Formats: sequence, structure tokens, C-alpha cells
Amino acid sequence: MKRLLLTSAVCLLVAAMAKGQEGRLTRPFNDGWQFRKGGYTTTNSDSGFAAVRIPHTWNNRDMQEGKDFYAGDGCYKKVFRAMDNLAGKRVFLRFEGVGSVADLYVNGRYIGQHRGSYSAFCFEITHELKAGEDNTILLKANNQQREDVLPINNFLFGIFGGMYRPVSLIVTNDINITTTDYASPGIYIRQSLQNGNALIRVKSKIENKQLHHVPVVVRTEIRDRERQLVASQEQPLQASPQGINIVEQTLQLPQPHLWNGLADPYLYAVTTTVLKEGKVMDAVTQPLGVRTFEVAPGKGFFLNGKAYPMHGVTRHQEWQDYGNALSNEQHKADLDVIREVGATTIRFAHYQQSEYLYAQCDTMGFVIWAEIPFVNAASGKEGDNAKQQLTELIRQNFNHPAIYVWGMHNEVYSKTPDEHVAVLTRQLNDLAKTEDPDRLTTAVSGYGEMTRPANLATDIQGMNRYYGWYEGRIGDLEKWVSGLEKDFPDYKLMLTEYGADGNINQHTDTLSTKFNPVNGQFFPETYQTATHVQQWAIIEKHPYIAASYLWNMFEFAVPMWNRGGVNARNLKGLVTYDRTQRKDAWYWYKANWNPAPMVYIAERRNNIRRSGVVNVEVFSNMSEVTLRVNKGAVLKGRAGVNGRDFRFDKVALKPGRNVITATGVRDGEVLRDSVVWECRR
Repeated sequence: MKRLLLTSAVCLLVAAMAKGQEGRLTRPFNDGWQFRKGGYTTTNSDSGFAAVRIPHTWNNRDMQEGKDFYAGDGCYKKVFRAMDNLAGKRVFLRFEGVGSVADLYVNGRYIGQHRGSYSAFCFEITHELKAGEDNTILLKANNQQREDVLPINNFLFGIFGGMYRPVSLIVTNDINITTTDYASPGIYIRQSLQNGNALIRVKSKIENKQLHHVPVVVRTEIRDRERQLVASQEQPLQASPQGINIVEQTLQLPQPHLWNGLADPYLYAVTTTVLKEGKVMDAVTQPLGVRTFEVAPGKGFFLNGKAYPMHGVTRHQEWQDYGNALSNEQHKADLDVIREVGATTIRFAHYQQSEYLYAQCDTMGFVIWAEIPFVNAASGKEGDNAKQQLTELIRQNFNHPAIYVWGMHNEVYSKTPDEHVAVLTRQLNDLAKTEDPDRLTTAVSGYGEMTRPANLATDIQGMNRYYGWYEGRIGDLEKWVSGLEKDFPDYKLMLTEYGADGNINQHTDTLSTKFNPVNGQFFPETYQTATHVQQWAIIEKHPYIAASYLWNMFEFAVPMWNRGGVNARNLKGLVTYDRTQRKDAWYWYKANWNPAPMVYIAERRNNIRRSGVVNVEVFSNMSEVTLRVNKGAVLKGRAGVNGRDFRFDKVALKPGRNVITATGVRDGEVLRDSVVWECRR
């Protein structure tokens, strides 16, 4: 039933968006491109190109192999035939993501530049096109790190080069809803709930490129999942040819069906249409999910006034051998893995991610965090670009109901409130609140102190805590959170990263701490699992941690690293870089977060044992779990850190092959999981 409802919601939105596009043509512009490495001059504009299909990155291989990846210029060229008659039309190119500085040329004429790899940009090309003839589009991309473009280095993740997200060609009439307001949809939906009724405020930005004022009507409609009209308003406008025409409309939804996370991600569709003498000049459709978000100090997160568990993961936008040039199917596959583990919230770190991804979160019901790549280091020269990227992030994603918070930065610091990062963070927070007064803001520190100057400007303080990995012991997380609860009871806190690296090919029979997390080559999966087992048991006892986000759902490339036995890889992911294997810790969270019955024996890859007596750990949400080795007696275990952790101590193995079977029982249902370990003592 849930799958049918989700499909219905998607179909409604797609159908409404198709209807909402009357008056404009939006088509994919991803085929027919050619690419070459190197720069662009008028003398080399036609040489060395080879066919590619968008999305494309030139770093899909070398970025995952080490620090000698290519960073520089790359050129994309496409020839297309423009329509025969462009009179009364406007033509735009919209690029969803180019890494990282892009320069656009049309028929040899320079159009403009965009700085930043992760946000969309849109340029009008109407006046450069030759109607009814072939036209040449050339885009030069550059992914070299720069002090004035975020992120300013490749230390925590690589800056991939290329046209790695889709491109669209948009054709509108000469009276249209703007496409070039930071590449936003051009309509902005705000909402408030009072006494069970919703007040929906829609702001539209309309352009008139005709010579004189033109009388038009702006109609905004809200339709429900069944495409039934539930609210509508029309407003006359004398559209001025000077500047932007801003129209604000207020609609009421009595007793709306709420967007309620994973349980019921109900979506309405809002369509704003511009009509001239009854004819549709332009229309845009956006999703509407009616909901409220709140973080209450010491009590946790609330969705629509009710406590909501924020079981969180983080995600980078890359796959092995594909880099960040991912298809929608790959984005969806990642979300499906996150859904299966039982997560309810996602921190999309450390940058704006795919529009398709955010839209899927709307329809699937994830509560999500979106942020800009002000991360790891500051140069003092990135302020303007940080503000640009934050404005783009907010305006482009303003209408996604799944987004509850805007992130200002991650692990950048100032010693005093008067220094650069602290001042810039306050400016960013003010910008976010001006652009979007209704959502929360956050900034993230890599320290465990509430009073860090750069992190006091936002609504929520996020803290990354790697106890047992980069500092202290695994269990020190308890002392940290208990101390903050006592000293800062009225603060809003989220645990925004935690975990440890884990190489699936490295294991220990006991919990060893003999590793170097910065330069070492031995990062056993055993230790990663223990870290998550112990720390989740602490987190779940503390509602003071309003949300927690394990780092990371998936492994990803870090070209500047060589650690853990795998070059250029962050191994903290609970799923391997190629998406083929899920680590033990993934199943630990599934046992805790996903109510679907499951039984899983940990350390299954540690299948060569040197001792005849071992400890066995089973993750399960069944009410009773027993263990059996070969055809021996049924063993009863003991509780581990919580009711999902079953421990069996001093289990005897015979020399050679041993089959270990765990059996879980709940309400008459029986599940089993088996592993084979070889004992070589």
C-alpha cells in the first residue's frame, strides 16, 4: 500500500509538472556533446574532441587512485539547430552542476561564468542564436582548487571536473516566470499552520520582455494527490517591461493532509500560471508538503508537533568508477539502501546535491539537511562565493518539503568572535534567515565544546565526534553528551558525524586499538563495528542529541589520503565504494532502526579463526535469539549493549569447517542466519 501511495504521489507531481509547463518547453540537452581536456582559444576550438554523454566527469578513475588526478581545463562542445522562428521566444541553457568553474560560449561569443561545482546555473542565449541554423555551444570547465571558490581544497573529498549533472534547454514566451533568479524555479512557497488550517503564500517572479506594459493574470492552484483542485487564486498584473514583477498570493488549505515523513509523505502540487488574454504564457509547478519542524532543547526533534526519531546517515555523491557523474537510477539506488537500513534523516554532505535526489526525498519521506561546501579550511577570500552558493542552495531548493535545515559550514574555525570564519558565519546565517525565515540553520564543529565562536551564530550546533578514532575511547561519547546536557540544557545539539574506518578485508579476533587513524594501514572492520554498536547504544538514550548522523553511509574517494590499506579512500562508509557489500555495522543499524524482522551474525568475513574458543555477536530485532554450532546444542546468549545486541561467549569450534547458525523468533515467526568459519588452531 505504501508503495502504491508513493507511486501515486510521484505520478501526480509528474502529471502536474507536465501540465504546469504549458507555455514553455523544457527538454533534456544531454546528448550530442563532445569533450576534450585542455583550454579554449579561437585557434583550437575544433580539435581533439571525442563524443561523451552527460553526465560526465574526467575524474571518474584518477580521483579514486590518488593525488595525481587531473585538475585543470576541460571543454564540452555541442552543435544544435535552433527553431526556425524565435520571435516572441526566450531561450535558456540550465546546467545543474559543472565542476567547478564554468565559462559558457555560444557561437564563439562569451556568455558568462559560474563559480561553484554543486549548484545549478542558468544563462539566457536568445540573442546569440541563429534561427533555423546550426549553433555551437562550448562550455569550458575547470576543477583546480581556488582560494575564492568553495571548497578551497581537496583534502576531505575531491573536486571532480566536468559537466557531471544534467543540462536542460528551456524555451519560454517573452512573458515568463523567471529562470535566471539563481536558477531557481521562479516561484517560492511558504506555509504556516494555524488551528489545523494551512496558510500557503506563493511569491512569483515574472518577467516581461515585450516593449510595453502588458495586462496578464497570475493564477495559482493547489491540487491534491488525486489531482483535484483544492485551492485557487487569480490576481491581475500590469506586467512591466522594466525589472522583475513580483506577485504574492495567499491561499488557504482547511485541514490539510500533512506531509508526515516516511509514514505518509503526502504531497500537493502548486502550479502558478501566467495568462495573457486567456492564453497560457508560462507555468511552473512545484511540490508542497504541509508540515512543521521543531527542535526542542533536551527533548529532540518534532515533526508536525510530535516527537520524531532522527536516525541519520550522511552521503557523498559518488560511486566507484563513475565519480560524481551519476544517473538518477544510481541516486535512487543509494536512497533505497538508506531506506532499507531504517534511516529517517539524511545529511547530504558537504555540498548541494542532485535536484532529483532532493525530489525523491520529498516523495519518500526523508527529513533532510542541505549545506554549502564551506568545509575543512578557510582562506579569507571565499566570502562572496560562500554567499553566492548559499543563495543558490536556498532559492533552488526552497520548495522541497523534506529540507528542514540549511548548513553554513563544517569544521572551519575562529579563535574569537571577531575573526573571519565567525564573522562570515554570522553573515551567512543572516542571509539564510533573510532568504528563508521559516527553516532552521546550523553550523558544525569538529570539537566537543559548545562555546566555539564560529558555531554560535546558527539555530542548531552540530558537532562531529570521533571518540575512539581520532581521540579518546569509544565510550567517551557518554561523558561528552552528559556534560553538555548538564552545562547547556537550553541549547539545540546534533551529533553530525561519528564512526570509524573499516576495511572489510581486515579483522581481529579481539578489539585491538593498535592503529594509527591518520597514517596507519590497518583499519579492521571489527573495530568499526564495535564503535557503532557501543556509540548507538549511548545515542539512543539521550534525546538531548536531537539528531545523529553516522559517517558515512557509503565509502568515497579522498585523493589526498593513503590509509587503511586502500589508497585514496575514506573507509568509514557502511557500504563499499562499489555498492556491492554492506558492512557489519550496516546490519547493526538495520536491527535497531528497521522493524522488519532480521537476524545477522557479525564478523562473517573474519572466517579464518586461530582459536578454538570464540565470542559470537548477533544483531537482531527478534524477541529471542539462540545459537548453534554445527549440529551441537542450542546455546542461549546474553544481552549486549541493548535489546538488539545478542552476545554468545566462549563458543567452541572444532578444527576445520564450522557452520554457525543464529535463530531468531518473534510472534511465531522464525528467521535464521548462518556463517561458515574455519578453525585453524
